[in-house]
Amino acid sequence: MGRDERAANEPIGVRLKRLRTDRGLSQRDLAEPGVSYAYISRIEAGTRQPSVKALRKLATRLGVTTEYLETGRDIDDVEQRELRLADALLALRFGDSPQAEAELERLFDEAIKAGDKAVAAQARIALALAADDRGDHAGAVAGLEQAFELERPSPLERSDAFATLGRAYGALGHTEREIALYEECLEEVSRLRGEHSALEARYRIYLSYALSDAGRFGRAEEVLHEALADSEAIDDRHMRVRIYWSLARLSEMEGNSMVALRHARKAIALLEATEDDLQRARAHLLAAWIMNSAHDPQGAHKQLERAERLFSDAASVDDIAILHVEQARMHALLGEGEPACNMARQAIALVDDNQHGAVLGSAHWALGEGLALQGDHAESDEAFSRGVDLLEQNHRWREAAEACRAWARVLRESGRREDALDVLERSADFALRLAPEQSARQ
Repeated sequence: MGRDERAANEPIGVRLKRLRTDRGLSQRDLAEPGVSYAYISRIEAGTRQPSVKALRKLATRLGVTTEYLETGRDIDDVEQRELRLADALLALRFGDSPQAEAELERLFDEAIKAGDKAVAAQARIALALAADDRGDHAGAVAGLEQAFELERPSPLERSDAFATLGRAYGALGHTEREIALYEECLEEVSRLRGEHSALEARYRIYLSYALSDAGRFGRAEEVLHEALADSEAIDDRHMRVRIYWSLARLSEMEGNSMVALRHARKAIALLEATEDDLQRARAHLLAAWIMNSAHDPQGAHKQLERAERLFSDAASVDDIAILHVEQARMHALLGEGEPACNMARQAIALVDDNQHGAVLGSAHWALGEGLALQGDHAESDEAFSRGVDLLEQNHRWREAAEACRAWARVLRESGRREDALDVLERSADFALRLAPEQSARQ
């Protein structure tokens, strides 16, 4: 039991005597006009409750607050909750997640009962961010929406919460809700453009991600160029990294791997000058995705080794799932069926069926290739079918087209030419869906 907890459980007379003796004072030494030693004796014996006036005088003489002398606490209940919240957030940051989350749940319940919406909302936001980091995007959405109903923070102050909510919407396939959220944040931040232009650029980058995920590449590039036009954002190293990262991702989704890799290398070069190992790892993972798509498994292998080394213990469930997907794709390109299947299955085990459909789609695609290399054509067919369906549902037209071409090759090799033609027709359909957006940019 901590000192403050012991003090809070003490009767006031016991606390008064303890404080007095700790300071080497007798009852007569502590007495003063209006508070006689006999009065102090009765308080310590528990036969008298001190008046407010007496509490003030005694607290001053003892060098403590009136609050502490009366209750054993130096701060009121609201301040106590805020202090506990700060401690729990610190514990969460340093990896003590189970205990910190349990304390945050207790704080949330207590704050709700006390009508303390501010602490309740902050506790729920922290729990939602932790859920998202575990890959529980549905839990993150539910928690953040509940927190925002209690007390909606400003997107100027909690960009982390709004970014997480947007990403979680995207992971659940609610891309239009993600786009609407970022547009709403951008509108609010834009009203204060002079003071918050760097933050405005950050929301534009988030919006470009959502737009590209929705297949709206022309608008995504427009938004990125608006971010590039912001001189304050360009002067910020981390903002330049985000912009290059976004341009790399957009270029790759459009099928321009050379341009994508150029942007990815610029992002990596800027990150090398920082100590942000997590973001460096993610940049190398992005480069591996581009290289795999360009059929360069050796190049992807080097990037994946660097990413895995840098991730250490800081990687989220999503990071690890994507790492395994790209490792599976790399092994498949190298003709290594068993490790391709192992990595793909590890990724599938990490990602929920209802979350991150695009990642799950790529994992099933890689699994299909690995199974085909092992000669298991029936299961390969099923994995390819599942992967293509998921990629289509998530508007990942280029990847869906590539998966179909790989699937058609496997079907041809197994003598199923008719089925291969059907799958190639589907690939052509995906390419046609991609073409209007590419034309819109020219």
